[in-house]
Amino acid sequence: MSDLSSTPFQLVLALLVFFFGALIALVIRRYFRTSSSRALTLYGWHSFFCVVYFFYVVNYGGDATGYYHWSLVSDVDFKFGTLAVRIITSFFSQGLGLSLLGCSLVFQIFGFVGLLAFDSALREVTWDKPRNIRRLATLIVFLPSISFWSSGLGKDSLSFFAMGLALWAALSLKRRWWLLVISMSVMLLVRPHIAGMLGVGLASSYVFQRGIPFLQRSVLGGIAIIAAIFLVPFGLNYAGVGEGADAGEVMEYIEGRQGYNMKGGGAVDISAMSPPLQMFTYLFRPSLIEARNIFSLAASIDNLILLFLFIVGGWSLIKKPLPSSLASHNRVFLWAYCFLAWLVLAMTTANLGIALRQKWMFTPMLIFLLISVIGRSRLSLEPAPNSLEGRRR
Repeated sequence: MSDLSSTPFQLVLALLVFFFGALIALVIRRYFRTSSSRALTLYGWHSFFCVVYFFYVVNYGGDATGYYHWSLVSDVDFKFGTLAVRIITSFFSQGLGLSLLGCSLVFQIFGFVGLLAFDSALREVTWDKPRNIRRLATLIVFLPSISFWSSGLGKDSLSFFAMGLALWAALSLKRRWWLLVISMSVMLLVRPHIAGMLGVGLASSYVFQRGIPFLQRSVLGGIAIIAAIFLVPFGLNYAGVGEGADAGEVMEYIEGRQGYNMKGGGAVDISAMSPPLQMFTYLFRPSLIEARNIFSLAASIDNLILLFLFIVGGWSLIKKPLPSSLASHNRVFLWAYCFLAWLVLAMTTANLGIALRQKWMFTPMLIFLLISVIGRSRLSLEPAPNSLEGRRR
């Protein structure tokens, strides 16, 4: 592991990267309508788990060390996915001379931006909720699993960054469409098949969402459909299915992925399960009774909170209509993407260790949708404020 250790100069560079990330947090916090203290707290929390992740991969191995080693190799051809991460890493390892720690701190900045966007989205949708709901939203943002998996060198930090931007863009898509473009572009670099799902979700939103003028729906929906037509075959080809795959070939690929992911200590046999049970297993396991170590225990606590939110939020969706204050949010896009990503990933992932990382590519959006309908608005019990901005924390 000597090649993973940092020289004194590289430690100084890593420290500069850390402070540069803190500066970024202070600069962008206004755009995400967050106070300086909250932005820096989130950044410090996320950076702590970056260091934890760094020591974990150094001692036990992980994809991060492989990305860093390969980034030091010259003449690497560009390809979407793994090679894209290696090339991005090489810019910092070869170009700036950063060590594994320094590169990890760079990638955690991307993950932090996604976390900040997620936190801001939850605060926007819970600002008029009872205090317990707002505390629940804060608790979710500070779940260790989110920061742990989104703070390391690899695809997960970039995909979480893209997910956070997509969620924040969906809250006001007319004004933040450019943010969704950045989100889909970054996701295309690291996980093209997920970018295809974002494209399908966006196309669905313009086709089925109410309140959009026909001309605008036709133009924007047409652009979204064209993007989906391009991204879906590209994502299938990247995943190894093939652009012209029929239903039989897709099912053969899914069965192959189920068998492939059966390797490892977190493997479960999902091949004989029904799709709903596969989806439940993917999102809510391991449970508390299945925990075998500190990592699975932390994951099971996260899953218990998610299950509680799913039950309460699902009941609220059935029990009462959607508040009019949420009409501006592009919820059709969020629901379509969440359901599609959840279904596809659940059917192709039998290893819960992989699921613990990859489910955060859509779970924050699902959390947003569920927590937005929980609890009664305080505005129904007190005079309405002059403006939304005046009630923000």
